[in-house]
Amino acid sequence: MQLFIDSYGAFLHVKDNMFEVKLYQNNQTVKKKIAPSKISTILLSKGTSLSYEAVNMCLTYNIDLLFLEFDGTPIGRVWHSKLGSTTKIRKHQLVASVNEIGVKYVKEWIERKIANQIEFLKKLKKHRPNKAEYFNETIKKLKQSKKGVSQLKGKNIKEVAESLRGYEGSAGRFYFEVLSNSLTKENNFIGRSSRPAKDPFNSFLNYAFGVLYSKIEKALIIAGIDPYLGFLHRDDYNQKSMVFDFIEPYRIFAEEVVFKLFSAKKVNKKHTDEITNGFSLNKEGKILLMQSFNKFMDEDKVRYKGKNHTRNNIIQYDAHAFANYLINKKMDYKEIEKYDLLGDV
Repeated sequence: MQLFIDSYGAFLHVKDNMFEVKLYQNNQTVKKKIAPSKISTILLSKGTSLSYEAVNMCLTYNIDLLFLEFDGTPIGRVWHSKLGSTTKIRKHQLVASVNEIGVKYVKEWIERKIANQIEFLKKLKKHRPNKAEYFNETIKKLKQSKKGVSQLKGKNIKEVAESLRGYEGSAGRFYFEVLSNSLTKENNFIGRSSRPAKDPFNSFLNYAFGVLYSKIEKALIIAGIDPYLGFLHRDDYNQKSMVFDFIEPYRIFAEEVVFKLFSAKKVNKKHTDEITNGFSLNKEGKILLMQSFNKFMDEDKVRYKGKNHTRNNIIQYDAHAFANYLINKKMDYKEIEKYDLLGDV
């Protein structure tokens, strides 16, 4: 399970070999104990705190300890010093970033992303027969973008980066336009927006993406992949470029949860706060989102590769498959000399 601590002033410490969370509610101290063996991840939002003993117990039980901003953006985490990864994987990852293997994987991730968007729109269309033609037109456009990605050829990412971003961007605009028009008028939104979100829908989606980023980063590190060494996204200072690359096929997880909350009319004005130039998810909104998102990711199972998996397990499975492909694929390390590894993509 995930332990999500969001209440301002909440304190996590250890008592009797168990985690204890102290909360202050209605001028009273409330204490809750949880066995460490039941926890896989602890997420702490701004305004919370913890003890040294709590950190030590996380390391002892290999519990991922993650710190979030108010909008769900992960700003740091505590890992055990023995990561279990190998330098061999990261060396191969570096070579792949400048050759056709990087192209292969970026194309695959974006194609899967667009394919997921198409399948989600098909599901929505079934319940909106009066808009079938509108859905079909958009699905056709998405298929054209997906085909454009699949037909791109290049020996390195630099040769195809601009075209990849063009196809991906076009598909995203068409896709989110349909999602917006599938909601009630008061929940319509104009495209994607972040920092700040221009509307409640995007405030929910941004927070869900923030949590999903942390899941992707964890899966990559467990598999031995460097989260900072990306293929398509720029290797700017402290930017987790591979997280931004690898997340693409799984964005649908966050999008589906958020859309269902809005379409089921479970979201109202009490879940977001208006801030300067936008909206922010508040405590009640975070609780609503995280309850649905955690169930969707940790409990609900789907068929994948011939077996039933949770969506968290699917991400980890794919991360290991990616790492295994890198180290089993023969590469010539002299290729590095052909490219400027510090240059922009």
